[in-house]
Amino acid sequence: MDKKEILEILLDWNFWKKDQYTGTKREELLDTIERKAQAKEIMVITGARRTGKSTIILQYLEEKIKKGTAKEAILVINFEDPRFRDLDLALLNRIYEIYETEIKTSSEEQHVVLDEVLVIEGWEKFARYLHENRRINVFITGSNSRLLSSEYSTVLAGRHIDTEVHPLSFKEYLEFKGIHIESKLDLISERHRIKNMLKEYIEMGGFPKVALEEDERNKKELLYTYFRDILIKDVTMRYGIRDIGKLEELAKYYMTNISSPNSYNRIKNILKTSLDTVERYSSYIEGTYMLFFIKKYSYSLKEQILNPRKVYCIDTGLRNTVSFAFSEDYGRLVENIVFVHLRRKYRDIYYWKDEKQKEVDFLVNEKNRIIQAVQVCWDISGEKTRKREIEGLLSAMETFELKEGLILTEDTEEEIKEENRKIAFVPVWKWLLLDGES
Repeated sequence: MDKKEILEILLDWNFWKKDQYTGTKREELLDTIERKAQAKEIMVITGARRTGKSTIILQYLEEKIKKGTAKEAILVINFEDPRFRDLDLALLNRIYEIYETEIKTSSEEQHVVLDEVLVIEGWEKFARYLHENRRINVFITGSNSRLLSSEYSTVLAGRHIDTEVHPLSFKEYLEFKGIHIESKLDLISERHRIKNMLKEYIEMGGFPKVALEEDERNKKELLYTYFRDILIKDVTMRYGIRDIGKLEELAKYYMTNISSPNSYNRIKNILKTSLDTVERYSSYIEGTYMLFFIKKYSYSLKEQILNPRKVYCIDTGLRNTVSFAFSEDYGRLVENIVFVHLRRKYRDIYYWKDEKQKEVDFLVNEKNRIIQAVQVCWDISGEKTRKREIEGLLSAMETFELKEGLILTEDTEEEIKEENRKIAFVPVWKWLLLDGES
């Protein structure tokens, strides 16, 4: 590619000659990026497509410009621009050299963004070179968890700080809709609007552009496009998969069966394919952040491997758009939303059963210690259901020596004490907005 072609592409993605669209501010996420940027390490931002990774960096850079950073001190390279050809490390070096000679005007601190960089083999060496030799603030984005795999982490060891970007949390979703919850008093005054919004959030999810779209048909078209883009760009093209139909079938099967245990052996029989195909394709899809699999908690690694894993989707709107049928089972959808909320804060999450088959939906493990047990039960009104949820939670609390347990419901709010242990029943909508606050 010649210099003129490269400059034309760069001009479209940078602040040099025009303002860039930076979308609706996500203040909490922006604060996180600003805080982590203070560490002066390579910033690695990962997450599913269309969750706002590139946008949040542009918001951060826009704030830097407002505070005095020269626009020419910022370089954004979007490697998914279709005008780029023959993407390799040599082209990446050439792009940077052209920026240095044609755009950069001063010796002030630089900010370089390598957007969706995983298509460049050897990118991690280039990023480390900029960070160490040029003392440049480097931002990396990627839609695949391979970005943090051992092969890259070895080169970047001790030089990177990571952030995952998810679709909008329920609190962010309300803010996008003009509802700002600043205090517990707001929860009372906005209670009915919040509960109505939760139903919308459950159905359509929290992808930023979808949340801002008014037309329901457009929402669904966007979500289906996201689904196809993830499978094609992040799986099919990356791994050279030919049987796209089988891949899509597997993804839709998982989407239909969220919040449920799934075994590879059972799936291979249902889809009439090999065990190896199911395992590989499942791993590829998981790597895109579209699906998450959690294991049954056990002190035995063998038991963890042998037991079915429960599956959750990054976004219930995505799930409802592409699954075989939209389920009115709010319980499973709400459980999925609770999982994603927990996943924002914790990486080590399990489900659990004891020898009597008493179950708990989520155990949170931190530093090799179970710190939280959570049940999700949308309708707790039935006596048998209530007894089952409490007994399962108490069993886990006794096993892991927890003094407090949590049952998330549609609207039940109370506190009980059983066997010197406290169980709180909290409405899901309230927990999603106040989790972590005193």
